[in-house]
Amino acid sequence: MGMISRLGAADGAKMRRLNALFAEAFDDTEHYASNPPAGFYLEAQLANPAVIVLVAEAADGSLSGGLVAYELPKLEQARSEIYIYDLAVAESQRRQGIATALVARLRTIARERGAWVVYVQADYGDEPAIALYTKLGTREDVMHFDIAVGGKA
Repeated sequence: MGMISRLGAADGAKMRRLNALFAEAFDDTEHYASNPPAGFYLEAQLANPAVIVLVAEAADGSLSGGLVAYELPKLEQARSEIYIYDLAVAESQRRQGIATALVARLRTIARERGAWVVYVQADYGDEPAIALYTKLGTREDVMHFDIAVGGKA
């Protein structure tokens, strides 16, 4: 599996490699590869402590997998939640515990930051993700809505 590390402001090139891995794993080049952000944007986001990007690197330096999570501060109590937005493992590296190790490292970071929970969504039909998340946590059935910024009020 190699080493898991957290990306920082100087790791824009690795973030671009992770986005390429996401594009392939999710079969979604439109969102992950068609309009890459400028270097200054990546640097600013990776410097933000509320943006958590973890990568698993093989011994040869290739990316085995990674995740992007966001810390969301709460106002009803002095605590935060961590939301896993993207998590993928390279197809050739799957079933080796990489995703579990990435989530374990994220849980450590969440505890260090005083978060009370890590949560993630899975798509219906994505059985490997559902199996992983079922092993790691408690399932809640919720509805998800995308509200367009420029859409109807």
